Amino acid sequence: MRMARLTKGAWYTVSSGVAVLFVSPLLFGLLNSLKSPGEAVQIPPSYLPAHPTLSNYTSLSIGGLGIGTFFLNSVIIALATVMATVVLASLAAYGFARFAFMGSRGLFVLMLASIMVPFQVLMVPLYAILNRVSLTNSLLGVILVLATFQLPFATFVIQNSFSSIPEEFWEAATVDGAGAWRRLQIALPLVSPGVITAGLFAFFAAWNEFFTVLILLSDEPKYTLPVMLTTLITGALGNIHWGILDASVVITAAPCLLMYIVLQRHFVRGIMAGMGR
Repeated sequence: MRMARLTKGAWYTVSSGVAVLFVSPLLFGLLNSLKSPGEAVQIPPSYLPAHPTLSNYTSLSIGGLGIGTFFLNSVIIALATVMATVVLASLAAYGFARFAFMGSRGLFVLMLASIMVPFQVLMVPLYAILNRVSLTNSLLGVILVLATFQLPFATFVIQNSFSSIPEEFWEAATVDGAGAWRRLQIALPLVSPGVITAGLFAFFAAWNEFFTVLILLSDEPKYTLPVMLTTLITGALGNIHWGILDASVVITAAPCLLMYIVLQRHFVRGIMAGMGR
């Protein structure tokens, strides 16, 4: 009994240390975002702001555009990518899980193999295709590219969730007269952890995407938060305003942290389903 308590105590100690290690940069960034410009660069540094201020948040702007513009662009791209990924991946996963056809397994493996191809390698032909259909320098073009590259993993996770449903469930639904679409509607609540997991991964990827946005978008008003952050890092005349930079980092990280905290339980269950457990 005593050994079990010691083991449990050691586990909590190590876990707490790891948690502090990961949380401390976020906490210091939040505190620095509340400091004045002089206080943010003073030596030796102060851990707590002597006179907290929100001026760093109100001063966030690039080329006369407030951070609200870039935040809205990020929200539009992330949410649209999630919706497209979840809908298409759910339909594909349901088909792979319930309707076996000649070559379905090989097609599924080929789809998964595409995950190993770095999307940067495909940006040149993708740009040429999007330019041909006039989708460069548009949010829709970015959304289509991001959703395309999220589909294989999302389909894999949701397909495993469908496969974990007992066969008796499908037989009972068929006996009750449910068709293919009705069975899909009935099963969706059961695979919600996998759907949420796929949606979270798609949201994180779209929210933090930098390379695709930088390549496909040329108009500054269409930029997202990661691209705006890069502009802030370069600074003016080589100077970096650390308070404003930390404020933008806090605004960028907050939605991801909030979504993960709210959906953490479903996320873990979805990961287990995606691993085939």
